[in-house]
Amino acid sequence: MKTLVLCLLVAGALAAPSRKPTFRRGLNRIVGGQEATPGEFPYQLSFQDISYGFDFHFCGASIYSEHWAVCAGHCVQGEDMNNPDYLQVVAGEHTLYHDEGHEQTVILSKIIQHEDYNSFTISNDVSVLKLSEPLTFNNRVSSIPLQSEKNFLGDCVVSGWGTTTEGGVSPSKLHYVDVPTVTDAECRKHYGDSEIEDSMICAGLPEGGKDACQGDSGGPLACNGHLTGIVSWGYGCARPNYPGVYAEVAYFKSWIEANAK
Repeated sequence: MKTLVLCLLVAGALAAPSRKPTFRRGLNRIVGGQEATPGEFPYQLSFQDISYGFDFHFCGASIYSEHWAVCAGHCVQGEDMNNPDYLQVVAGEHTLYHDEGHEQTVILSKIIQHEDYNSFTISNDVSVLKLSEPLTFNNRVSSIPLQSEKNFLGDCVVSGWGTTTEGGVSPSKLHYVDVPTVTDAECRKHYGDSEIEDSMICAGLPEGGKDACQGDSGGPLACNGHLTGIVSWGYGCARPNYPGVYAEVAYFKSWIEANAK
């Protein structure tokens, strides 16, 4: 069964599309990784819903500029794109729901989901989030440049507050794990030719054990200091021969630049 990184809401888990894994959006953490040092990933955001009367982390996101963030398309599916005042991002976060003095919490003013996002194929899984007020950049909060090299090959790092095991529990502290990218050809060998599109990039180990998981959706896969992937989906979490699948940022670079301005 595929594991998209989808939101497990208080009322219950949302069903994943029949063709795809379980989204990595929800109450779920990085598998096979370790706790980050506070401030180690200053571009990392916690994406939260505050409509329940409390702050609820359901996805990650990345800082693009003082006014904009980059996220997955499936993280914002069904949300109010023009008046998302019940959603917020938290920059400078390390321990969820615990004020450590470095956090910057900002309500969203607008969401732009890719116009060709397809929830069945998980194609074009990208969105940008407009902040209602600018972030103040410092050593704990800063942007990350977009990757321009398509089909990037190399070592990367994925970070977030998702589960540490498939279907496991959530951590309170930010975690990360190092994973190498996988060629499209190798990824298609395991998932199938029709499942992995040119707009996707895969990362993981053949033996598994290291991956993003539920709750990491929308968060960053960073390679050489650039945002290279957006956590999207996978079959389970950290399974052998099933690397994590990400929206490829280089493929969407022009779209992000045109919309996040």
